Amino acid sequence: MTRGVRTTVSSRLPDFPWDHLTSYAATAREHADGNVDLSVGTPVDPTPAVVQDALRAAADSPGYPLTIGLVETRQAAIDWLARRHGVTGLGLDGVLPVIGSKELIGSMAGHLGIGAGDLIAYPALAYPTYEVGAALVGARAVATDSLTSLGPETPALLWLNSPSNPSGRVLPPEHLKKVVDWCRERGTILVSDECYLECAWEASPVSVLHPSVSGGSHEGILSVHSLSKRSNLAGYRCAFVAGDPALVGELLAVRKNLGLQMPGPQQRAMIAALDDDEHVAVQHATYAARRASLRTALEGAGFRIEHSEASLYLWATRDEDCWTTVSWLAERGILVAPGSFYGAAGSQHVRVAFTATDERVAAAVARLA
Repeated sequence: MTRGVRTTVSSRLPDFPWDHLTSYAATAREHADGNVDLSVGTPVDPTPAVVQDALRAAADSPGYPLTIGLVETRQAAIDWLARRHGVTGLGLDGVLPVIGSKELIGSMAGHLGIGAGDLIAYPALAYPTYEVGAALVGARAVATDSLTSLGPETPALLWLNSPSNPSGRVLPPEHLKKVVDWCRERGTILVSDECYLECAWEASPVSVLHPSVSGGSHEGILSVHSLSKRSNLAGYRCAFVAGDPALVGELLAVRKNLGLQMPGPQQRAMIAALDDDEHVAVQHATYAARRASLRTALEGAGFRIEHSEASLYLWATRDEDCWTTVSWLAERGILVAPGSFYGAAGSQHVRVAFTATDERVAAAVARLA
């Protein structure tokens, strides 16, 4: 008797993109001065002292944290959204701290009861986790920037990402409002990934929760925020979701049963980070200098930079297959991400992160010259 073979969850998922960069990374490491890794937007600058101090002060944390988070954590998120981004009308029941935004994005569909037979739409150029989240629950997924392309179908969940990863594109408020209205007319849940909201250079990104977009109501919409980029907190896994209290409440009810709780010390660190704007300005200036240097060098080497008005990346092309570009740069000891990682629409672009140290950015600039 032959036992049946159980289908694994991982078999439903796309290949992990960065595994395909292994050989190119090896080539880049052969450079006499080593590899300049611009393929992943990992912060390399120190975590702000005010945040480290808060973490140390909260180190004695013997009890279990609550999934809903501290009142002070949620209030800090509300105050930050109001102070920095003009969001009004948000209450404590409309905010939930989470253990990193990627985990939330990947599990969002399942936690909101979306599954087989449902449709999930996400941007044509997109971080792979939106697709992964759909695959995990067996939902159909479509990558598109055109709502009309969906025809009569109504997605259960629509993802937005502005500023965009990978392209740095910023959607204007009038466009965001049209999407909000479209979703509300159809009962589609709208979730906006806004992790790069404070990483802007040539635009002024607006949250989907801003009253000019939401119409003063958060019904049916959520926004996702991360402290990884703005505050060099990637290792702390501090993020939160905000918006419709009914949707936040549903996420909370599911996550309580799963024991998904942000550790208490991290919550205190998160409060300190959200309450302090000074370190954000310092980091912004640091990234601006690195961005300017890399952009000039890339353009001098024959690249064209498209979008890139926000986020921590330059979306570059030489109108050739992205893997040809990846190979050309790897031979010069520079590792970048191929645009195809983010969808077919990126097949002739590469994503160049400017989160490396000043020394490594200078090395890349010299090699491009």
